[in-house]
Amino acid sequence: MPDDRLLRALSRSFRLPRDRYRRLARWLDDTTAGDSLIRKELRHIFPDHWSFFLGEIALYCFIILIATGVFLAFFFTPSSQPVVYQGSYAPLHGTVVSGAYDSVLHISFDVRAGLVIRQVHHWAALIFAMALAIHLFRMFFTGAYRRPRRLNWLVGLTMLQLVLLNGVFGYSLPDDLLSGTGLRIAYSITESIPLIGPNLASLLFGGGFPSSTLIARVYPVHIFLIPGAIAGLLGLHLGVLWIQRHTQYRGPARTDVTVVGTPLIPAYALRTTGFLLLIAGALTAMGGLLQINPVWLYGPYRPTDSMTMAQPDWYTGWLEGAVRLMPSWDVHIGFFELPALFWPAVVLPGVLFTFLLAWPWLDAAVTGDTGLHNVLQTGRDRPGRSAVGVAFIAFVLTLLVAGGDDVFAVVFRWHLPTVVAIFRALVIAVPLLTGALAYVFFRRRQSAVAV
Repeated sequence: MPDDRLLRALSRSFRLPRDRYRRLARWLDDTTAGDSLIRKELRHIFPDHWSFFLGEIALYCFIILIATGVFLAFFFTPSSQPVVYQGSYAPLHGTVVSGAYDSVLHISFDVRAGLVIRQVHHWAALIFAMALAIHLFRMFFTGAYRRPRRLNWLVGLTMLQLVLLNGVFGYSLPDDLLSGTGLRIAYSITESIPLIGPNLASLLFGGGFPSSTLIARVYPVHIFLIPGAIAGLLGLHLGVLWIQRHTQYRGPARTDVTVVGTPLIPAYALRTTGFLLLIAGALTAMGGLLQINPVWLYGPYRPTDSMTMAQPDWYTGWLEGAVRLMPSWDVHIGFFELPALFWPAVVLPGVLFTFLLAWPWLDAAVTGDTGLHNVLQTGRDRPGRSAVGVAFIAFVLTLLVAGGDDVFAVVFRWHLPTVVAIFRALVIAVPLLTGALAYVFFRRRQSAVAV
């Protein structure tokens, strides 16, 4: 017979008839013999702090991405084969477009709620990447990457890279002029890799660019392979988090072995369900009210066409800025050539992500701290780490702004080479200055608390 304490806990949580839970509890006990474990996990404690919801925003955006992606998959045609557009958008009527572009226009203008779902999907992708990045920086500044959470730090960073890559693939599927230009840049970046670049580009992109099989190759990667990997990493992250328990900020009775907060049932479950509905509602409102990626204005992709003042989504904008600021330095080593594109588009991201992946071990080597920690730190506890984090963010944001150098030149009628020269100076000066100011600020905060 199941433990009556489990029945009482369930009845108090949901205020439903006791006999229903008796049958449920009996089935669970007969199946798993785990009534004591279930009772314990129902009381799993979640710390109360707004910053912990950043991870939940990312999780719920992923769920919404899956739901809207399934809807879009019913109508999208992953084909580069030319067709004559005969849909509702009059300015393109009779234009030869790809099957992919034709299906995206069909979704946007002829499928009921298709445009809203498309835009919800796009907004969810942008916020997913942003929430994940901010969540990781929260871990960085609070020391949540220290033992025993090094694995989850690696999982989070790997997930971020997959999200960025999948965002590029998803952005490229409509086969409009803007996304086609981005794919052409991606092809050139792949080709710039020494030794393996040309063969790798041919393998991934189906031959020379653009190929007739390009969209058909990108599509399954975007909807199956990378989402499956992200789902697996999310499961691993949540599983490790559940086993290790949660980090928490300093406070009464909070230690490295005692977690203070809200139990899973009923309070936290109700709160996080409401949070899911709130995020879904906000994204739906954004999808219905805020236009994003109007592919019908860009037109279909043609290799001979280009568009000015074109900007990628924010998560690749910093890479765009790095490419634009890099001088045309082609390096020749024997029979091999390292083109200028290789340094900002391959080496720089590799260095930045390698630095972040190695940070928990670098930090432990510098501080000598190899202990287990569940209580978080603040910026003033480690001024040096805070300065590094602020300088890193300033560096990436400066590159992001530099990605729009042509926009600044056109809007303000500035000389483009002058704008590039200014940003080349800023990308060095701004991180150094902001990092130094952050160090002084947090060091003073530390001294004030000590006094």
